[in-house]
Amino acid sequence: MIDFDGSPWILPLIAVGFLLILWFVWRRFFAGGSPLDKAIADISFERIEALIIPSADEGEIQVDQLLLTSKGLLILEVKDVQGTVFGSDKMQDWTVISENRRYTFSNPQPALYDRIAAVRQIVRQVPVAGRVLFLDGAEFTKGVPDLVCTLEELIAEFGEPDKNTAKFKIEAFRPHWELIQKMAG
Repeated sequence: MIDFDGSPWILPLIAVGFLLILWFVWRRFFAGGSPLDKAIADISFERIEALIIPSADEGEIQVDQLLLTSKGLLILEVKDVQGTVFGSDKMQDWTVISENRRYTFSNPQPALYDRIAAVRQIVRQVPVAGRVLFLDGAEFTKGVPDLVCTLEELIAEFGEPDKNTAKFKIEAFRPHWELIQKMAG
């Protein structure tokens, strides 16, 4: 049997070991962020959330996420659904069927087109795109509607492997991005 009473270094050693274990657990599971956060960081240089701007028609419209990418501005609407998604460009409502649940939601494309038009009205000389991003767990068995993508497809389309080239492109968009930022706040 080990006698801990006479060892002044044993408690600090146990504390250091415990802290190392906590650090490894935190680094492994929490430090990297979610796959969505990683994808957004990979494709964008700046981001505005919950942006309210004038609508293309009248009134105001909210843009959940606007990203500054090397390809221009990207409006991102994220859908975190689990199951098979039945939706098309012409359907008014889309349906999700999972193991124990079935529900519908409005086709997100018309609202996304309105958001794209509103942003284009402000920054006329910059490419503006929009995507409805479905996270892992959503499956389209009857075909994928326009403007819908997965994380991998988003990165493939809007990622820029050459960061120096990307920074050069970003600088061309910077005055327009600053105009949008002024409207945000």
